[in-house]
Amino acid sequence: MHTVFGLVFGASLVFAQATKPIDDARLKAAGKTGGDWLTYGLTQAETRYSPLNQINATNVSRLGLAWSYDLGKGGGTQEDTPLVSDGVIYGITNWSVVFALDARTGKERWRWDPEINQDAVFPKLCCGVVNRGVALYQNLVIAPLNDGRLVALDSSSGRVVWEARVGFTQDQYTLTMAPRIAKGKVIIGASGGDRPTRGFFSAFDALTGRLAWKFYTIPGDPSKPFENAAMKKAAETWEGDFWKLGGGGAVWDGLAYDPEADLIYVGTGNAEPWPEQLRKSKDKDNLYVCSVLAVKPDTGELKWYFQMVPADSWDFDSVQQLMLADLTIKGRQRKVLMQANKNGFYYVLDRITGQFISGQPFGYVTWARGLNEETGRPIVNEQAKYGSESILISPGGGGAHNWSPMSFNPNTGLVYIPTSTNNNWIYGIEDDFKVRPGHTTGIKPRGTAAVVAPPPGTGMQPIDGDVKGALVAWDPVTQQAKWRNPGGGGIGGGTVSTAGNLVFQVIPDGRLVAYRADTGEKLLDIKTGLRGGMAPPVTYMVDGKQYVTLMGGTGAVRPRITGDEEHNAPAAPVTTGPPNPPKMLTFVLDGAAVL
Repeated sequence: MHTVFGLVFGASLVFAQATKPIDDARLKAAGKTGGDWLTYGLTQAETRYSPLNQINATNVSRLGLAWSYDLGKGGGTQEDTPLVSDGVIYGITNWSVVFALDARTGKERWRWDPEINQDAVFPKLCCGVVNRGVALYQNLVIAPLNDGRLVALDSSSGRVVWEARVGFTQDQYTLTMAPRIAKGKVIIGASGGDRPTRGFFSAFDALTGRLAWKFYTIPGDPSKPFENAAMKKAAETWEGDFWKLGGGGAVWDGLAYDPEADLIYVGTGNAEPWPEQLRKSKDKDNLYVCSVLAVKPDTGELKWYFQMVPADSWDFDSVQQLMLADLTIKGRQRKVLMQANKNGFYYVLDRITGQFISGQPFGYVTWARGLNEETGRPIVNEQAKYGSESILISPGGGGAHNWSPMSFNPNTGLVYIPTSTNNNWIYGIEDDFKVRPGHTTGIKPRGTAAVVAPPPGTGMQPIDGDVKGALVAWDPVTQQAKWRNPGGGGIGGGTVSTAGNLVFQVIPDGRLVAYRADTGEKLLDIKTGLRGGMAPPVTYMVDGKQYVTLMGGTGAVRPRITGDEEHNAPAAPVTTGPPNPPKMLTFVLDGAAVL
């Protein structure tokens, strides 16, 4: 027994000596060389732009498979952005199974299964058996587990170093987002916005797992002391016994960090239940749902906020990717925060002050006529303020852009947004609403009421034909589309852009596509055969070779709850789907492995 431990420890030590610890300075410089992919958005600004150009617009057609790795049994879609450090890939797949591979060959170094109680956790999940990524810090791999735990693993061996509790599934909280690192702290929020929950995000010491601070995104019971001044202010924008219904504001995706401004930016989710009338907050904004919050990493103190959708009634989470950039707008250099929001508008904000700079629809929008040019507050269509009569509104709960990552290319000045071009939802307040398992949104199930005429629309019209998604190349300075290609969608897949004048996009139907970043000309279209469950691509370089890696496939799954069923049906039993085992695929120039 001692001998075995000694051999394992010795092998781990050799591996550890071959890697460099990932400290704050290395994370701050992430993405400058393109060799590694150290954090979810490649850079702390979440730009997903790689300076690599070995694979470029002149030779990308030669891309072929280098190796593949079987991810396991599956259980849901793949949404992970793998991280790469010193020739090792770290990833997470369904049911929070974490693994490390040799980035050159795909050979497994270690694999760790948290052995989640799937039968108990699945009915509480919102929404899907998914994980979007891990974080790297020092010699640790920090992984969020679907059952609410946050675990740090030794990067060389996969052994548990510490474990912390973010939330409990008994309280309807689950973990699906990728954690981020800021000043030695792990920042993470919990899913549960379509359950009776109170949204929050927390900071944990990355080396010990000790809780540093916790920030609630909406107020709690006003008869109790407020946690901070921000909650006292927010409470003035709610009425009635809202806290008994949860309130919403979940944090499950968008997060960025600016070390120069010393600010963490966090997107917050929809209000719960959906209809404002059920929350009894007429003419109240319901802070801080559907907002971006800027907080100090040391204390969690709120410095500014911007609310995209006051008094949200449409499930317009504002948790989509938050991207930081320096842009010249009207002759002035601006430090900006950008978001392609679920609600169909592209926002550009001053990331130091939270001031609204500009916003225009990048998709088809009927819920609002536009944004106030001074404040960014939406000009809501009166017809979109639905009641007991159902009405078709665009975009719907799925959003014009959801969790699928966009990317920014500083050479073209364009942001590449995976969008749902024909997204809508039928909204009507449920009669005799009561909170019960799997049914908390307050919206009538589809087909239970007549649909009145929809409001007039603005923005880009849906693409002709049965096309549900598109890649939109968006100029954030002029707030206009430069080009648009069909394929993809706001949910599933994503993009990465490179100095090789390329945009790689993974399509939910299983294709890896590459376009010229400047013109949108399609240069590559590989059918991976994975059929759905497609995670965003990453690119890195090891031993002088540039690689492109992605994950996809579902395997044996419990049926994915989608559409209005996501909110109005109980959990389905375990079933076995068609053969579609999830895999990680890695491509290289002139790769000759068989798909």
